Amino acid sequence: MIRLNLSNRPEWLDLLPGLRVLVAPLTTALMVSARADPLIDDLSESSNQEDMALAMAKAVARRAVLDWEGVGDDDGNLVPVSPAGIDALLEIWPVFEAFQAQYVARGLMLDAEKNASAPSPTGPSAGATATARPAQAPARTAPQD
Repeated sequence: MIRLNLSNRPEWLDLLPGLRVLVAPLTTALMVSARADPLIDDLSESSNQEDMALAMAKAVARRAVLDWEGVGDDDGNLVPVSPAGIDALLEIWPVFEAFQAQYVARGLMLDAEKNASAPSPTGPSAGATATARPAQAPARTAPQD
């Protein structure tokens, strides 16, 4: 079963202790727009998967991140959200991983409920059908001295 979230309200994601971002709902329009990002088009055919994943995460984040808390400059002054700031933030490995897991992954996977079929009443293999033929009697061998 697919659960539809009909809310169009932004939500806060806690990416790291002291760092959170306010993101727009992850919609098809947002993902399609991110795929059409010029930086993704500029990737070469020989780009590796890591480069493509980072470029896609940045494209999605530039469209989705509306606000943040806990992001500052070298002097500790809070900085406003900007495309360059979002790109710099996602260059920090733990931030990238958290954003991927908490936001981007929702656009790449459907959360399937595990209630589509009931388990067998007496265990996971009770209703299974054997696919191998029964073992034959051992072949006769020459007598041993």
